[in-house]
Amino acid sequence: MRTGSFLIERPVGYNFAAMLKSLIFDFDGLILDTETPEFSVWQSIYRAHGQEISIQKWGQVIGGTGASKFDAAQHLCDLTRDSLDVHSLRDQHNRRSNSLIEQQPILPGVVELLDEADRLNVSLAIASSSPHSWVDTHLGRLGLYNRFDKIVCADDVPPGRTKPNPDLFLLALEQLKVPKEAAVVLEDSPNGVKAAKSAGIFAVAVPNPTTSMLVFEGESLRVGSLADLKLSDLLGHF
Repeated sequence: MRTGSFLIERPVGYNFAAMLKSLIFDFDGLILDTETPEFSVWQSIYRAHGQEISIQKWGQVIGGTGASKFDAAQHLCDLTRDSLDVHSLRDQHNRRSNSLIEQQPILPGVVELLDEADRLNVSLAIASSSPHSWVDTHLGRLGLYNRFDKIVCADDVPPGRTKPNPDLFLLALEQLKVPKEAAVVLEDSPNGVKAAKSAGIFAVAVPNPTTSMLVFEGESLRVGSLADLKLSDLLGHF
């Protein structure tokens, strides 16, 4: 069903208005746009060596590496057939992209949605394919760490079980003590949406400038920004 700018897929028997208890956020690309700097720096590094990296290649690992082990540094070495050092390329990318990420603001609509969830007594969690050392540090820097009831990261699931596998979301549900029918996942990447769908959770896709170039499948609702999403409006659509 299409309602205005919203594309809504209703699971059979789903009583959303009566059952919404929790919001589960991704982190990278949804709360903080780490993904655009990471991709743009790889583009710059590739071009310095006369090569290009497509968004389709890089998109394999955006949101999680549970389905692909694509390595941009190794891929560049393979393309150039040169004596490039993989570790040096990774260090260069991390140094340059981290510098840009430190300058990124909280994405539009995040704080307002957290405030609205608090008013409606909706619990909040993060489920991220990044490690706690990354997510917790940035949340603290942004003043958001204490806004979430639970934070689930790659460290908390077995190796290789990050998105698009459902493990992170299933663990978040377990820690929140809510059933899947009572939660909504907010995701910016196709891998994240696949993970939410696999977990049986209603998924809202919120692409950022980089992930908007990728193909999404399985989302229940798509918005251009969290600034376009209000829980009160969302409840009304159901």
